[in-house]
Amino acid sequence: MYEERPSRLDGAVVWTRTGGPAAPFSVLPDGCMDLLWSEGRLYVAGPDTRAYVPENPGARYAGVRFAPGDAPTLLGVPAHELRDARVELAALWPGDRVRRLAERIGDAADQAAALEDLALRHAADAPRPDPLLRAVVDGLNAGRTVAATAEAVGLGARQLHRRSLDAFGYGPKTLARVLRLQRALALVRAGVPYARAAAEAGCTDQAHLARETRALGGTTLGAYVASVASAKRDTPQPSGSSTTA
Repeated sequence: MYEERPSRLDGAVVWTRTGGPAAPFSVLPDGCMDLLWSEGRLYVAGPDTRAYVPENPGARYAGVRFAPGDAPTLLGVPAHELRDARVELAALWPGDRVRRLAERIGDAADQAAALEDLALRHAADAPRPDPLLRAVVDGLNAGRTVAATAEAVGLGARQLHRRSLDAFGYGPKTLARVLRLQRALALVRAGVPYARAAAEAGCTDQAHLARETRALGGTTLGAYVASVASAKRDTPQPSGSSTTA
C-alpha cells in the first residue's frame, strides 16, 4: 500500500509503501530526489532519467521526496553525482552517525515521521533553497521554453545548464521533458483522453507523448493506465506520485 502526505518541510512530500505485493513496480522520473529508509537502511535516490524498478519491491519503504533542486544543498552533494543512482547515506555522511540515525528511525513507531524529523533537523542548519532555481522549475513546469526561462531568471544558457546539473542532476531540457511527462500523466490519471492530455501538457501530439512515456518511463500509455487502475483497486492513490504499482 502506498500513501503520501505533504511534509512540514516546504515543498516536500512524506510517503510510505508497506505491505504491498512483491510484484515489481516502476518509479518514473519526476525531477525529485528522495531520502529513504527501508529495512534498516538509509539511502538517497538520485534524480532519474529513466524508470527505476526497485530490487526488493516487497520491502517496507519510508521516504521524504524533496522538491526539485532542494536536496543537493541539504545533503551536501551535487545532484548530477547521484543521477540514476541509489546511494547509501553513509557514503555521503559519516558512517557512525548514519548507523545511529537508521537505528533510531527503525525503532520509531512511525518511520516516515521519524525520517521527516531527520530532514527537518538537517534542513534547519543547511542553506535555504535557491529561489532562482525554484523559479526555473516554475517556468519550465508552466511550459516555457528553456531560453525563455533562462531570460526570465537572468541567467545565460551555459550558467543555467551548469546550475541545473548541480541542482537537478541534468540540464534544463531534460528537466523540462520530465516535468512535461509528469503533467501529461497526471492528466491521464484524471481520465483525460491521451490526445488532449498531450496537448495540455505541451507535447506536439499524442504520438509525442507516447514516445516520451516510452523513453522516460519505460512503458506505454496503455500499460501505464492499466498499472494505475490496478493500484486504485489495491491502495489509496497518491496526489502526485511518480510511482506505479
